[in-house]
Amino acid sequence: MATTRSSLLRLKTPLSRLSSLYNISLGRSFLQNNSWFQAQPGSTKPISTSSSKTEAGVQKEDIVIVGGGVAGLATAVSLRRLGIKSLVLEQAESLRIGGSSLGLSKNAWQVLDAIGVADSLRSQFLEIQGLVIKSEDGRVLRSFNLRDEDPTQEIRSVERRILVETLANELPSEAVQFSSKLAKIESRENGETLLELTNGTRLHAKIVIGCDGIGSPIAKWMGFSVPKYAGYRAFRGLGYYPDGQPFAQRVNYIYGRGLRAGYVPASPTKVYWFIIYNSPSAGPKVTDPVVLKKQAKELINDWPEDQLPKLIDTSPDETISETPIVDRWLWPHISPPASRGNVVLIGDAWHPMTPNLGQGACIALEDAVTLARKLAGAIKSGHPSIEGAFRAFGEERLPRIFPLTIRANLMGSFLHWDNSFVCSFRNNVLLPKAKLGPMFAHTNFECEPLRE
Repeated sequence: MATTRSSLLRLKTPLSRLSSLYNISLGRSFLQNNSWFQAQPGSTKPISTSSSKTEAGVQKEDIVIVGGGVAGLATAVSLRRLGIKSLVLEQAESLRIGGSSLGLSKNAWQVLDAIGVADSLRSQFLEIQGLVIKSEDGRVLRSFNLRDEDPTQEIRSVERRILVETLANELPSEAVQFSSKLAKIESRENGETLLELTNGTRLHAKIVIGCDGIGSPIAKWMGFSVPKYAGYRAFRGLGYYPDGQPFAQRVNYIYGRGLRAGYVPASPTKVYWFIIYNSPSAGPKVTDPVVLKKQAKELINDWPEDQLPKLIDTSPDETISETPIVDRWLWPHISPPASRGNVVLIGDAWHPMTPNLGQGACIALEDAVTLARKLAGAIKSGHPSIEGAFRAFGEERLPRIFPLTIRANLMGSFLHWDNSFVCSFRNNVLLPKAKLGPMFAHTNFECEPLRE
């Protein structure tokens, strides 16, 4: 069998080899041929290219992306489409392909189209046609065809493993360095950033893009608060039907008191499911899939719904997870900006949000393509300012991210009421009568194809 690029990405490329490759590729294409690397009148802290004072044992890199998840890989692919190379540091020994599925709406597909991977993913995952909302006693509260509410909408539940591998396959194998967990980050006087890894490796980076997730060490270094627990936890999994799953192409929601669940077909053989429940605390972390399946089923054992227990039982162990739901509100003029010097945050590292609008991965993809355009424009201009490009990125994205984060949080509060009277009002008045078309307005996002 031919060796796939995905398997090549699991190899640990020696850092010395990466240095050679990157010095050749980036050095010749940018350092020699683009004047932006030299000090320019009016530029803000131009990137220095001098390597004569490099400390012993410190590797020089131009653009380092910390984190090899969806946000990090999408950023690397977007930059590559624009002719810019980068190095992705991933702390795991190989691609992190665990987890279940990610709901991707119209805005995410705009980005995936722009970077050239959408059609490959569309061919593997089912488009959602409709949505059904039920109460915990099995009564249908609302049912509708998705295109009747929003003719432009496109929603698919995409397996995280395949999304990550698809993005990684767009990069050369040497573009991702595994077993590279960040231990320390430090600004240098020349405008570069020193990255120290837990394996002892030291890198000097001219540009650092933090895509290192909810617990981001880079966000902490930049002064961001720890994400706040929202008051509920989530079980997730991916049911597997090798002979074909039996469900119609629609989202199925069940709302209870302080408890909700749902399932949606992802592919011809797989169905994503979730159960979210109120909990006074975020801990402790449980990873045993047998225990997780048992706990998940206990939450819904008095519901007439019979499909969820079957889905839980058919889920491979590696797809089962249980996590606390958190978010971080980015208050304009109060929260730290998205960037500090030549270091910038995107995705969950910058703006973790609750999953109630299904926009976490979608907004991270938006971030990736928006940042890539800003950065490539700065690099290729005659008088660039990387700091200015990062500031422009933050100023453009914050007005979109801030209200979405709050809206997702409030939606969670609405769905997790546990008062019987309030839940009755929700089920019998609000849900049946609410106009749903405007609910999808947040998925509008224009994104032209990326071209060098």
